[in-house]
Amino acid sequence: MNKKHRYLLALLLLASVFLSAGCPGKEETLFKNLVTRFGKPPEITVFIKETGKVKKMDIEEYLLGVVAGEMKPGWPLNAYAAQAIIARTFTMEFLARGGTRKLHKTDISTDEKEAQAYNAANITPTIRNAVRMTKGLVLTYKERYIKGWYSASCGGRTTKAREGLAYKGPEPPYIQSVKCPEEKRIPKDELYWQATLSSSEINAALQKMNQPGLGAIQKIEVLKRSKSQRATQLKLAGAKGSAKVSGADFRISLGPEKLRSIWISNEINNQPDKITVKGRGFGHGVGLCQWGAYTLAKDNKSPQDIVKHYYPKAHVSKIW
Repeated sequence: MNKKHRYLLALLLLASVFLSAGCPGKEETLFKNLVTRFGKPPEITVFIKETGKVKKMDIEEYLLGVVAGEMKPGWPLNAYAAQAIIARTFTMEFLARGGTRKLHKTDISTDEKEAQAYNAANITPTIRNAVRMTKGLVLTYKERYIKGWYSASCGGRTTKAREGLAYKGPEPPYIQSVKCPEEKRIPKDELYWQATLSSSEINAALQKMNQPGLGAIQKIEVLKRSKSQRATQLKLAGAKGSAKVSGADFRISLGPEKLRSIWISNEINNQPDKITVKGRGFGHGVGLCQWGAYTLAKDNKSPQDIVKHYYPKAHVSKIW
């Protein structure tokens, strides 16, 4: 082997050492959706919403705050561990798309409207154990990170992304509508909800959807339902006309806290300027259901079994 070949071989070996150690390079090369194995958890920059400051930490440290922010205190170890796998997956796929660099020049943010909930003050020894026992585990499909969607309560059955999230791309093949056992354990006041919508709230939501206002709202009607019972199309009637809208788009525009889900019952109380709707579940209902994870953990299912229940076509892969 001549001197030039030895030099090239040394460069290749050096590059492989940096890659296995998880050494950060350019953001566009470090985080790609094609699954990459790291020697240790990569360090990321996190925009802290409460302080407006940027903090560096490795992904496993960041996930402690996410699990603590996304799940209630006192939940079972395996529910936290399943959440850690899903949140780690969400994070890696999110980073592969650029994270919050355009917003804050950081990899990710603690603002749940931009990424995931985060609450470092709620970290407990059980949460630390849950993140530690799943270190480096993510869900993949055909050697790519899946979109790690999750919601608080699916209502008893999860749904497709285009139905629950108004996802505009092709339906991901790993997203399935599956039965969920959450009703065995979820409190009734968490599962069922009721919301009263005023004309001003509805018209404001329509404006966000680039739809004209309808004046005093007289009626809301479910026109189409998915197999998972989601109201995929609604008809809104008012003094100035009517409009047909996507259920998921309407929920997002109205506010996910106001309209907790689009699993809307047929018990719609239409009164002048005040519409009362009832439903079940909390969130978009796509992917992992947190109350379902709680129930499966109480039934002694492993973290891997829990995430596979909601993503049956995905694979659990260890990337560091």
